[in-house]
Amino acid sequence: MTKAIEILGLTKLYSNGRGMKDLNLTIHEGEIFGFLGPNGSGKTTAMKMMAGLVKPDSGEVRIFGASVQQDYVQAMKQVGCMIESAESYPYLTANDNLKLFARYYPLVDRRRIDECLEITGMLNYKHEKVRKFSLGMKQRLGLAAAILSRPRVLILDEPLNGLDVEGMLDLRRLIKQLAEMEGTTFFISSHLIHDVELTCNRIGVVYGGRLVNEGYTQNILSDYASLEHYFVSEVERHGRV
Repeated sequence: MTKAIEILGLTKLYSNGRGMKDLNLTIHEGEIFGFLGPNGSGKTTAMKMMAGLVKPDSGEVRIFGASVQQDYVQAMKQVGCMIESAESYPYLTANDNLKLFARYYPLVDRRRIDECLEITGMLNYKHEKVRKFSLGMKQRLGLAAAILSRPRVLILDEPLNGLDVEGMLDLRRLIKQLAEMEGTTFFISSHLIHDVELTCNRIGVVYGGRLVNEGYTQNILSDYASLEHYFVSEVERHGRV
């Protein structure tokens, strides 16, 4: 199996003691990996280091063999990201926002922009200004921007945030479709454990800035009634009541 993401000894500690300590993970091409943990457990810090937005104290992230820390441009050619919140220009339309992002990618044309808007359910709103959008619509637009360049790896921090039930179903379907049809690799953090259970084929649990356990969803569900039961037992086992 091809290694899509390799995380080697990744560490970043802040003055308040929070952050991520010695994270080691390998995610293979086409996997949908769910990153679970309580608030403040280090999930977003880890994802920012993976995307090159935060410099680690030590360790390395490789995307298809290219180091994010040593060869950023080559590594990030393969990556689409949506971290913390979907950023866009509020006084531009959805279409104009994507046209602006498309300038970074030589192979993205008007047809691809429309395709991404259609995939994310935003085509009917392409000429509306983003300042009129709900949180869920902004999330959909952020996802459209993340998939614009047909990335082989997608790093998504709380992608279901603000989506209604229909939006969640659509996004789950899209993630599975991209993984199965195009071999896209996903690294997803979410506090919506049920959705992670239904979407991700592999799970990692972080607590106190450390990866405390990881495994395949199918194996976990053969031992636990639900992913929520597994998550709660892991967190309690590592000191949280």
